Amino acid sequence: MPTIRAATPKDIDSLVVLIDGYRQFYRQPSDLEGARHFLARRFERDDAHLLIALDESDAAIGFVQLFPVPSTTSLGTRWILNDLFVSPQARRQGIGSALLQAARARAVDHDVPQLMLRTQTDNVTAQSCYQALGWQRDEAFYTYLLSV
Repeated sequence: MPTIRAATPKDIDSLVVLIDGYRQFYRQPSDLEGARHFLARRFERDDAHLLIALDESDAAIGFVQLFPVPSTTSLGTRWILNDLFVSPQARRQGIGSALLQAARARAVDHDVPQLMLRTQTDNVTAQSCYQALGWQRDEAFYTYLLSV
């Protein structure tokens, strides 16, 4: 099983490759410097919870990133699990599930009552993983996007 811990600025070099791989999975062009800048901003602003998965040789093999957002309806905060990625060579070993469980534990530790995520409708592999861990698909709301 991997080691999963909170990422620190010292992990940026390892995370850049994973962030870039995540972006390419979603059909974005490679941009290592853009990924580095994005990560540096997250650490500077302290506006995300970033967990990193490491293999037995301490190589970064996955990450999950959570963003706190206020919830007017609950008068509290929920976290959006915005990003989850496992490097291709480390897939099908339970690392994604371990990252999801670590994200849940972190939310519990911070008294966050709800995690929320979105995934592409054709990402059946991820959906089955989420459902196996107790995530429930929201049938009540649609997501709309507006490019500005």
